[in-house]
Amino acid sequence: MEFLETKYLYFYVLVFTSAYPLAQSFEHRIRYYKKWKRLFLGISVMMAIFIPWDIWFTDSGVWWFNHDYTSELRVFLLPIEEWLFFIIIPFACFFIYEVLNHFIKRDLLANFARPFLGIASIVLIIVSFVFMDKLYPFVTFLSTGILGLITVKCNPKWLGRFLMMYFVSLIPFLLVNGILTGSLIENPIVNYNPEEIIGFRIITIPVEDSVYNLMMLLIVMWVYKGFKTEKST
Repeated sequence: MEFLETKYLYFYVLVFTSAYPLAQSFEHRIRYYKKWKRLFLGISVMMAIFIPWDIWFTDSGVWWFNHDYTSELRVFLLPIEEWLFFIIIPFACFFIYEVLNHFIKRDLLANFARPFLGIASIVLIIVSFVFMDKLYPFVTFLSTGILGLITVKCNPKWLGRFLMMYFVSLIPFLLVNGILTGSLIENPIVNYNPEEIIGFRIITIPVEDSVYNLMMLLIVMWVYKGFKTEKST
């Protein structure tokens, strides 16, 4: 699509992602703005892990950013849009979490969440060692699998609602990450070294990205809920 071929595309994608959650943050039923203090604390903790990870992978050539779609402003090898990504994506996803909690009173995945995450975590750890020669799946699958098992062990009561948020967020994930990885545009905004990924893609999105996103949101969630495991929403 020709109108997407702009140097500020990455920034525009982030503005699009944040626009509705930001506009509705003060809506009287959700009152999302009242959760911002905990949310941004969680985002800060997550960024303390993911920004060095991102810099490491960029420096190692696991991925790189297309200058045709990003600004010239770089901070520690990363375009400023990439820094904003780690703020805006959780911001939008946790808006989904709060909306789902408001309109769906029953925890529909309460009995499903723990066994699902437990099995998924074990599978991720096993697969990480199958692809231990590829940096992205090895680090991402292993880290997410370990965090997943820790979460299963702690058994927080919010796990079902978290997974519902994660599953629902996969819909906008396909659009946003799809554009970042080359859907609808001539070249990807984020390019991946084929030697460092499994090669299986969801449309244009490396499957590793969906696991990366799971770990990112799970870290924020633990802080967002105050490391509580009792029943809360």
